[in-house]
Amino acid sequence: MPARAHAVAAASPAGPPPIPAGAVRVAMRTSAGVILIDLYRDKAPITVANFLRYVEIRRMDGAVFFRAVQAPGAPTVGFVQAGVKDPAKLFPPIAHESTTTTGLKHLDGTLSMGRFAPGTAAADFSIMCGDAPHLDADPSQPGDNLGYAAFGQVVEGMDVVHAILGSPTGGEALNPVMQGQILNPPIKILTARRV
Repeated sequence: MPARAHAVAAASPAGPPPIPAGAVRVAMRTSAGVILIDLYRDKAPITVANFLRYVEIRRMDGAVFFRAVQAPGAPTVGFVQAGVKDPAKLFPPIAHESTTTTGLKHLDGTLSMGRFAPGTAAADFSIMCGDAPHLDADPSQPGDNLGYAAFGQVVEGMDVVHAILGSPTGGEALNPVMQGQILNPPIKILTARRV
């Protein structure tokens, strides 16, 4: 299990922590600052390969953080959501990797794929601000109980993620559920590169 983000997210004088075995590190430079993430390809190979495909051919460049969801009464808890908005740049959706399969959990700093039904994830992803166990799969629950696909962890730059979470959210929501959650202006992903 990866270390919790709040234990590793602060930069040490020696620089970022070593890249764990089985992981790939990506530096995401945004208009709000740099976010350094480890992607767990050994645990979530389908999801990580999909994300890296967008990174490696630079389709993540120009994507945006478009949504910030704060927990009621807890402005530092919630998640931020980003994605590639140009339909021409999207690859086909990928198979769902449940947290019961990967062993990953939605902890503070975890990256997770956005989806509708299982198997519809493409390029939208979220970063958790605080633990979010309700996003993990729970086979004991009725209906779609497969949760979301956790696949990476912020290792530096949670201050940037929190700045995005606290950004103005007066944008137009095409989905009424997202009213009051759309960033205005969105936060641009300028570049995303393997380290």
